Amino acid sequence: MNKIKVAVIITKLELGGAQKVAISVCEKIDKTKFEPFLICGCGGILDEETKNKIRVIFVKDLVREINPVKDLKSLFSIYKILKQEKPGIVHTHSSKAGIIGRFAARMCGIKNIIHTIHGFSFNDTQSFLKKNLFIFLEKIGAKISKYLIPVSVENTTKGLKNNIGKKEQYHYIRLGIDIENFKNFKDKPSLKKELNIDEKDFLVTTIGPFKPQKNLPDFIKIAKDISENHKNFKFVIVGDGTLRKSFEQLIKEYNISDKIFLLGWRRDISNILNSSDFFVMTSLWEGLPISTIEAMCCGLSPVVNDVDGQREIIKNDFNGFLVKPYDIKTTEEKILLLAHNKQLKNTLSINAKNSIDYTFSIDYMIKKHEELYSSL
Repeated sequence: MNKIKVAVIITKLELGGAQKVAISVCEKIDKTKFEPFLICGCGGILDEETKNKIRVIFVKDLVREINPVKDLKSLFSIYKILKQEKPGIVHTHSSKAGIIGRFAARMCGIKNIIHTIHGFSFNDTQSFLKKNLFIFLEKIGAKISKYLIPVSVENTTKGLKNNIGKKEQYHYIRLGIDIENFKNFKDKPSLKKELNIDEKDFLVTTIGPFKPQKNLPDFIKIAKDISENHKNFKFVIVGDGTLRKSFEQLIKEYNISDKIFLLGWRRDISNILNSSDFFVMTSLWEGLPISTIEAMCCGLSPVVNDVDGQREIIKNDFNGFLVKPYDIKTTEEKILLLAHNKQLKNTLSINAKNSIDYTFSIDYMIKKHEELYSSL
Protein backbone atom coordinates (compact mmCIF):
# COMPACT_ATOMS: atom_id res chain seq x y z
CA MET A 1 0.00 0.00 0.00
CA ASN A 2 1.34 3.44 -0.93
CA LYS A 3 1.91 5.75 2.00
CA ILE A 4 0.04 9.05 2.15
CA LYS A 5 2.53 11.93 2.23
CA VAL A 6 1.46 14.66 4.65
CA ALA A 7 3.00 18.15 4.80
CA VAL A 8 2.35 19.75 8.19
CA ILE A 9 2.97 23.51 8.26
CA ILE A 10 3.31 25.79 11.30
CA THR A 11 4.76 29.26 11.79
CA LYS A 12 7.26 28.70 14.62
CA LEU A 13 8.25 25.88 16.98
CA GLU A 14 7.49 27.32 20.40
CA LEU A 15 6.10 25.61 23.49
CA GLY A 16 2.45 26.13 22.60
CA GLY A 17 -0.57 23.94 21.99
CA ALA A 18 -0.47 24.31 18.20
CA GLN A 19 3.18 23.30 18.10
CA LYS A 20 2.60 20.28 20.34
CA VAL A 21 -0.17 19.06 18.05
CA ALA A 22 1.84 19.55 14.84
CA ILE A 23 4.93 17.81 16.24
CA SER A 24 2.93 14.99 17.85
CA VAL A 25 1.12 14.23 14.59
CA CYS A 26 4.43 14.01 12.68
CA GLU A 27 6.09 11.98 15.40
CA LYS A 28 3.37 9.52 16.43
CA ILE A 29 1.21 8.95 13.36
CA ASP A 30 1.27 5.43 11.86
CA LYS A 31 4.37 5.40 9.63
CA THR A 32 3.20 2.30 7.78
CA LYS A 33 0.35 4.36 6.31
CA PHE A 34 1.63 7.94 6.37
CA GLU A 35 4.82 9.80 5.51
CA PRO A 36 4.70 13.11 7.43
CA PHE A 37 7.15 16.00 7.35
CA LEU A 38 7.09 19.45 8.94
CA ILE A 39 7.53 22.88 7.34
CA CYS A 40 8.10 25.82 9.72
CA GLY A 41 9.86 29.11 10.35
CA CYS A 42 13.22 29.41 12.12
CA GLY A 43 14.21 30.54 15.61
CA GLY A 44 11.84 28.50 17.77
CA ILE A 45 12.91 27.01 21.08
CA LEU A 46 12.04 23.52 19.79
CA ASP A 47 13.99 23.72 16.50
CA GLU A 48 16.96 21.56 17.48
CA GLU A 49 14.97 19.02 19.44
CA THR A 50 12.35 18.60 16.73
CA LYS A 51 14.72 18.12 13.81
CA ASN A 52 16.33 15.26 15.71
CA LYS A 53 12.96 13.46 15.95
CA ILE A 54 11.19 14.15 12.68
CA ARG A 55 11.92 15.49 9.21
CA VAL A 56 11.77 19.30 9.26
CA ILE A 57 12.17 21.83 6.44
CA PHE A 58 12.85 25.35 7.75
CA VAL A 59 11.68 28.46 5.88
CA LYS A 60 13.66 31.49 7.09
CA ASP A 61 11.13 34.08 5.89
CA LEU A 62 8.13 32.47 7.64
CA VAL A 63 7.63 34.78 10.65
CA ARG A 64 4.70 35.55 12.94
CA GLU A 65 4.75 39.32 12.40
CA ILE A 66 3.03 40.81 9.36
CA ASN A 67 5.84 41.57 6.90
CA PRO A 68 4.72 41.86 3.24
CA VAL A 69 8.19 41.18 1.80
CA LYS A 70 8.93 38.14 3.99
CA ASP A 71 5.36 36.88 3.67
CA LEU A 72 5.64 36.87 -0.11
CA LYS A 73 9.05 35.19 0.02
CA SER A 74 7.78 32.51 2.40
CA LEU A 75 4.76 31.90 0.15
CA PHE A 76 7.01 31.09 -2.81
CA SER A 77 9.46 29.12 -0.64
CA ILE A 78 6.66 26.87 0.62
CA TYR A 79 5.25 26.63 -2.92
CA LYS A 80 8.63 25.33 -4.16
CA ILE A 81 8.85 22.82 -1.30
CA LEU A 82 5.35 21.48 -1.94
CA LYS A 83 5.99 21.34 -5.68
CA GLN A 84 9.07 19.23 -5.07
CA GLU A 85 7.67 17.02 -2.28
CA LYS A 86 4.23 16.44 -3.89
CA PRO A 87 2.30 15.65 -0.66
CA GLY A 88 -1.17 14.18 -0.89
CA ILE A 89 -2.30 16.25 2.10
CA VAL A 90 -1.28 19.68 3.36
CA HIS A 91 -2.24 20.35 6.98
CA THR A 92 -1.63 23.85 8.37
CA HIS A 93 -1.59 25.10 11.98
CA SER A 94 -1.59 28.65 13.43
CA SER A 95 -2.98 31.73 11.74
CA LYS A 96 0.01 32.95 9.71
CA ALA A 97 1.10 29.53 8.43
CA GLY A 98 -2.56 28.74 7.91
CA ILE A 99 -2.99 31.55 5.38
CA ILE A 100 0.38 31.29 3.59
CA GLY A 101 0.53 27.48 3.66
CA ARG A 102 -2.96 27.05 2.24
CA PHE A 103 -2.37 29.55 -0.57
CA ALA A 104 0.91 27.82 -1.46
CA ALA A 105 -0.86 24.45 -1.53
CA ARG A 106 -3.62 25.83 -3.74
CA MET A 107 -1.01 27.26 -6.13
CA CYS A 108 0.43 23.74 -6.40
CA GLY A 109 -2.98 22.30 -7.23
CA ILE A 110 -3.18 20.24 -4.04
CA LYS A 111 -6.80 19.33 -3.31
CA ASN A 112 -6.58 17.91 0.21
CA ILE A 113 -5.91 21.07 2.25
CA ILE A 114 -6.70 20.96 5.98
CA HIS A 115 -6.36 23.73 8.56
CA THR A 116 -6.52 23.34 12.34
CA ILE A 117 -8.04 26.36 14.12
CA HIS A 118 -6.17 26.96 17.37
CA GLY A 119 -8.39 29.94 18.10
CA PHE A 120 -9.06 32.49 15.36
CA SER A 121 -6.67 35.37 14.64
CA PHE A 122 -9.43 37.96 15.13
CA ASN A 123 -10.97 39.08 18.40
CA ASP A 124 -12.98 41.92 19.93
CA THR A 125 -9.89 43.72 21.30
CA GLN A 126 -8.70 44.60 17.78
CA SER A 127 -9.55 47.67 15.72
CA PHE A 128 -12.45 47.38 13.29
CA LEU A 129 -10.15 47.32 10.25
CA LYS A 130 -7.69 44.78 11.66
CA LYS A 131 -10.41 42.45 12.90
CA ASN A 132 -12.28 42.50 9.60
CA LEU A 133 -9.08 42.01 7.60
CA PHE A 134 -8.38 38.82 9.55
CA ILE A 135 -11.99 37.64 9.11
CA PHE A 136 -11.68 38.24 5.36
CA LEU A 137 -8.43 36.24 5.19
CA GLU A 138 -9.99 33.39 7.20
CA LYS A 139 -12.94 33.34 4.79
CA ILE A 140 -10.60 33.07 1.79
CA GLY A 141 -8.58 30.40 3.56
CA ALA A 142 -11.73 28.40 4.27
CA LYS A 143 -12.77 28.53 0.61
CA ILE A 144 -9.59 26.72 -0.43
CA SER A 145 -9.71 24.22 2.48
CA LYS A 146 -11.28 20.82 2.27
CA TYR A 147 -11.62 20.58 6.05
CA LEU A 148 -11.32 22.91 9.02
CA ILE A 149 -10.38 21.30 12.32
CA PRO A 150 -11.57 23.25 15.38
CA VAL A 151 -9.92 22.27 18.67
CA SER A 152 -12.96 23.48 20.58
CA VAL A 153 -16.70 23.67 19.91
CA GLU A 154 -16.43 27.44 20.37
CA ASN A 155 -14.14 27.61 17.30
CA THR A 156 -16.91 26.15 15.14
CA THR A 157 -19.55 28.46 16.58
CA LYS A 158 -17.36 31.54 16.10
CA GLY A 159 -16.34 30.52 12.59
CA LEU A 160 -19.84 29.89 11.31
CA LYS A 161 -21.12 33.06 12.99
CA ASN A 162 -18.60 35.02 10.90
CA ASN A 163 -19.40 33.05 7.71
CA ILE A 164 -16.02 31.30 7.68
CA GLY A 165 -16.49 28.06 5.78
CA LYS A 166 -19.51 25.75 5.74
CA LYS A 167 -20.77 23.53 8.54
CA GLU A 168 -19.80 20.34 6.71
CA GLN A 169 -16.17 21.50 6.51
CA TYR A 170 -15.75 21.49 10.31
CA HIS A 171 -14.35 18.28 11.85
CA TYR A 172 -13.79 18.63 15.58
CA ILE A 173 -10.52 17.13 16.91
CA ARG A 174 -9.61 18.10 20.45
CA LEU A 175 -6.00 18.74 21.54
CA GLY A 176 -4.26 15.85 23.25
CA ILE A 177 -1.76 15.69 26.14
CA ASP A 178 0.29 13.06 27.94
CA ILE A 179 -2.36 12.46 30.61
CA GLU A 180 -0.33 9.87 32.55
CA ASN A 181 2.61 12.26 33.00
CA PHE A 182 0.41 14.95 34.57
CA LYS A 183 -2.13 12.88 36.53
CA ASN A 184 0.39 10.49 38.05
CA PHE A 185 3.54 12.59 38.40
CA LYS A 186 6.11 10.20 39.87
CA ASP A 187 8.80 12.58 41.11
CA LYS A 188 8.56 14.87 44.12
CA PRO A 189 7.45 18.37 43.03
CA SER A 190 10.51 20.60 43.42
CA LEU A 191 9.73 24.11 42.14
CA LYS A 192 9.19 25.67 45.58
CA LYS A 193 12.54 24.33 46.72
CA GLU A 194 14.20 25.61 43.55
CA LEU A 195 12.80 29.11 44.10
CA ASN A 196 13.46 29.01 47.84
CA ILE A 197 9.75 29.31 48.62
CA ASP A 198 8.38 27.99 51.90
CA GLU A 199 6.41 24.78 51.31
CA LYS A 200 3.48 26.30 53.24
CA ASP A 201 3.31 29.34 50.96
CA PHE A 202 0.71 29.39 48.19
CA LEU A 203 2.13 29.28 44.67
CA VAL A 204 0.02 30.74 41.86
CA THR A 205 1.10 29.79 38.33
CA THR A 206 0.29 30.85 34.78
CA ILE A 207 1.76 29.57 31.51
CA GLY A 208 1.97 31.20 28.10
CA PRO A 209 4.08 33.17 25.63
CA PHE A 210 4.62 36.85 26.31
CA LYS A 211 2.19 38.30 23.78
CA PRO A 212 -0.94 40.48 24.02
CA GLN A 213 -3.31 37.51 23.76
CA LYS A 214 -2.22 36.24 27.19
CA ASN A 215 -2.88 39.61 28.88
CA LEU A 216 -0.12 39.00 31.43
CA PRO A 217 -0.13 42.55 32.88
CA ASP A 218 -3.41 41.54 34.57
CA PHE A 219 -1.70 38.53 36.16
CA ILE A 220 1.12 40.76 37.40
CA LYS A 221 -1.46 43.21 38.85
CA ILE A 222 -3.16 40.28 40.61
CA ALA A 223 0.20 39.32 42.10
CA LYS A 224 0.68 42.89 43.36
CA ASP A 225 -2.79 43.17 44.90
CA ILE A 226 -2.78 39.81 46.69
CA SER A 227 0.81 39.97 47.94
CA GLU A 228 0.20 43.40 49.51
CA ASN A 229 -2.14 41.86 52.07
CA HIS A 230 -1.11 38.20 52.01
CA LYS A 231 2.60 37.60 52.53
CA ASN A 232 2.28 33.84 52.02
CA PHE A 233 1.56 34.09 48.28
CA LYS A 234 4.13 33.75 45.48
CA PHE A 235 3.54 33.90 41.72
CA VAL A 236 5.14 32.26 38.70
CA ILE A 237 4.94 32.99 34.96
CA VAL A 238 6.22 30.25 32.65
CA GLY A 239 7.01 31.54 29.16
CA ASP A 240 8.95 34.23 27.35
CA GLY A 241 8.81 36.64 24.43
CA THR A 242 9.42 40.16 23.17
CA LEU A 243 7.31 41.74 25.94
CA ARG A 244 9.61 40.46 28.69
CA LYS A 245 11.33 43.80 29.32
CA SER A 246 8.02 45.62 29.74
CA PHE A 247 6.85 42.95 32.21
CA GLU A 248 10.10 43.22 34.16
CA GLN A 249 9.62 47.00 34.33
CA LEU A 250 6.03 46.60 35.54
CA ILE A 251 7.14 44.17 38.25
CA LYS A 252 9.81 46.66 39.31
CA GLU A 253 7.27 49.51 39.45
CA TYR A 254 4.97 47.39 41.61
CA ASN A 255 7.93 46.54 43.86
CA ILE A 256 7.09 42.82 43.82
CA SER A 257 10.34 41.36 42.43
CA ASP A 258 10.53 39.05 45.43
CA LYS A 259 6.93 37.89 44.94
CA ILE A 260 6.78 36.95 41.26
CA PHE A 261 9.17 34.83 39.18
CA LEU A 262 9.58 34.86 35.39
CA LEU A 263 10.84 31.34 34.68
CA GLY A 264 11.24 31.60 30.91
CA TRP A 265 10.46 28.56 28.77
CA ARG A 266 10.52 25.33 30.77
CA ARG A 267 10.23 21.68 29.81
CA ASP A 268 9.23 20.40 33.28
CA ILE A 269 5.63 21.67 33.15
CA SER A 270 4.35 18.62 35.02
CA ASN A 271 6.74 19.37 37.88
CA ILE A 272 5.78 23.06 37.89
CA LEU A 273 2.02 22.40 37.96
CA ASN A 274 2.32 19.69 40.60
CA SER A 275 4.36 22.16 42.68
CA SER A 276 1.65 24.81 42.37
CA ASP A 277 -1.42 25.48 44.50
CA PHE A 278 -3.40 27.50 41.94
CA PHE A 279 -3.52 27.92 38.18
CA VAL A 280 -4.68 31.24 36.69
CA MET A 281 -5.07 32.36 33.08
CA THR A 282 -5.86 35.95 32.08
CA SER A 283 -6.05 35.36 28.29
CA LEU A 284 -8.30 37.49 26.10
CA TRP A 285 -8.94 34.62 23.68
CA GLU A 286 -8.00 30.95 23.37
CA GLY A 287 -8.52 27.94 21.12
CA LEU A 288 -8.41 25.09 23.59
CA PRO A 289 -5.76 26.05 26.17
CA ILE A 290 -3.52 23.04 26.63
CA SER A 291 -1.99 24.38 29.85
CA THR A 292 -5.46 24.54 31.46
CA ILE A 293 -6.01 20.88 30.60
CA GLU A 294 -2.59 20.02 32.02
CA ALA A 295 -3.33 21.96 35.22
CA MET A 296 -6.64 20.11 35.68
CA CYS A 297 -4.81 16.81 35.24
CA CYS A 298 -2.62 17.82 38.18
CA GLY A 299 -5.68 18.45 40.33
CA LEU A 300 -5.63 22.24 40.08
CA SER A 301 -9.01 23.95 39.75
CA PRO A 302 -8.26 26.77 37.29
CA VAL A 303 -9.33 30.39 37.73
CA VAL A 304 -9.45 31.58 34.11
CA ASN A 305 -10.99 34.21 31.89
CA ASP A 306 -14.35 33.26 30.40
CA VAL A 307 -13.22 33.04 26.75
CA ASP A 308 -13.56 30.60 23.84
CA GLY A 309 -12.21 27.11 24.63
CA GLN A 310 -11.99 27.73 28.39
CA ARG A 311 -15.78 27.44 28.55
CA GLU A 312 -15.59 23.98 27.03
CA ILE A 313 -13.54 22.47 29.85
CA ILE A 314 -14.27 24.70 32.86
CA LYS A 315 -17.69 24.41 34.49
CA ASN A 316 -18.07 27.36 36.83
CA ASP A 317 -18.10 26.43 40.54
CA PHE A 318 -17.67 22.72 39.62
CA ASN A 319 -14.08 22.23 38.45
CA GLY A 320 -12.86 25.82 38.42
CA PHE A 321 -13.95 29.41 37.96
CA LEU A 322 -14.72 31.48 34.85
CA VAL A 323 -14.18 35.22 35.18
CA LYS A 324 -14.94 38.04 32.74
CA PRO A 325 -11.79 39.36 31.00
CA TYR A 326 -10.15 42.29 32.83
CA ASP A 327 -12.16 41.54 36.01
CA ILE A 328 -9.06 41.42 38.18
CA LYS A 329 -10.96 41.85 41.43
CA THR A 330 -13.10 38.73 40.92
CA THR A 331 -10.06 36.66 39.92
CA GLU A 332 -8.35 37.72 43.15
CA GLU A 333 -11.48 36.86 45.16
CA LYS A 334 -11.66 33.36 43.66
CA ILE A 335 -7.99 32.66 44.40
CA LEU A 336 -8.42 33.76 48.01
CA LEU A 337 -11.66 31.78 48.32
CA LEU A 338 -9.86 28.57 47.34
CA ALA A 339 -6.96 29.43 49.66
CA HIS A 340 -9.25 29.92 52.67
CA ASN A 341 -11.77 27.13 51.94
CA LYS A 342 -9.84 23.87 51.93
CA GLN A 343 -12.93 21.72 51.50
CA LEU A 344 -14.05 23.66 48.42
CA LYS A 345 -10.52 23.53 47.00
CA ASN A 346 -10.37 19.75 47.45
CA THR A 347 -13.82 19.21 45.90
CA LEU A 348 -13.04 21.32 42.83
CA SER A 349 -9.64 19.66 42.57
CA ILE A 350 -11.17 16.19 42.36
CA ASN A 351 -13.74 17.38 39.84
CA ALA A 352 -11.04 19.02 37.72
CA LYS A 353 -8.91 15.89 37.62
CA ASN A 354 -11.89 13.68 36.79
CA SER A 355 -12.95 16.04 33.98
CA ILE A 356 -9.93 15.03 31.87
CA ASP A 357 -10.58 11.64 30.30
CA TYR A 358 -9.13 9.56 27.42
CA THR A 359 -10.55 11.92 24.79
CA PHE A 360 -7.98 14.50 25.95
CA SER A 361 -5.05 12.09 25.33
CA ILE A 362 -2.44 12.29 22.58
CA ASP A 363 -3.32 8.75 21.46
CA TYR A 364 -6.96 9.69 20.91
CA MET A 365 -5.97 12.86 19.05
CA ILE A 366 -3.60 10.92 16.75
CA LYS A 367 -6.29 8.30 16.08
CA LYS A 368 -8.71 11.03 14.97
CA HIS A 369 -6.09 12.56 12.64
CA GLU A 370 -5.37 9.16 11.10
CA GLU A 371 -9.08 8.60 10.47
CA LEU A 372 -9.45 11.99 8.78
CA TYR A 373 -6.33 11.56 6.65
CA SER A 374 -7.39 8.05 5.59
CA SER A 375 -10.81 9.34 4.53
CA LEU A 376 -9.06 11.53 1.97
